[in-house]
Amino acid sequence: MKEITLNAQVRKEFGKKASRDLRRAGMVPCNIYGVEKDEKGLPKAQSLVVSDKELAKLLYTPNVYIINLNIEGKTVKAILKELQNDFVKDTPVHVDFYEITDAPIVMEIPVKLNGLAEGVRAGGKLALSVRKLKVKAPYTQMPDTLDIDVTNLGLGKTMKVAELSFDGLEIVTSKEVVVCAVRMTRAARAAATEEAAAE
Repeated sequence: MKEITLNAQVRKEFGKKASRDLRRAGMVPCNIYGVEKDEKGLPKAQSLVVSDKELAKLLYTPNVYIINLNIEGKTVKAILKELQNDFVKDTPVHVDFYEITDAPIVMEIPVKLNGLAEGVRAGGKLALSVRKLKVKAPYTQMPDTLDIDVTNLGLGKTMKVAELSFDGLEIVTSKEVVVCAVRMTRAARAAATEEAAAE
């Protein structure tokens, strides 16, 4: 899987006013949840700030990355856990990272459809229903994409998560979720009607 480096600083000012001042200065408040636990057994959080220019390298791309988070000289491997955007401006206002180790993690990986489906050759249209699937594995085994062969997918047929498997990965997304389908088009319906009439 691709990796990216982001530079972060430890956050020293807190409160709503401090958060507004940070955002005006082009900085985004963040938390990183580590492997250490607090007295309630929950992951301990460290407050950080990252520039919006740094975050742009991570957020405005279709790729999923393992993040090398450089916190004032100390590098921590992490994944993006949660992103909160401003509803009006659609800009990030808060980001949560999760520190990773060699233990299995859950990530959303983009789906990539490969091959020319039978149903498309028959005049149908291939439609992708979900762009990402949740999978579980050590981060070193996470692929850049989940490649799915749709060559044998017929007209009017769907492919569900239950039909998929990937070496070294456990699929966490529900088995009933439809990943893709070949939908009937007007041309395909017309051709089917003509063929039935001819018979």
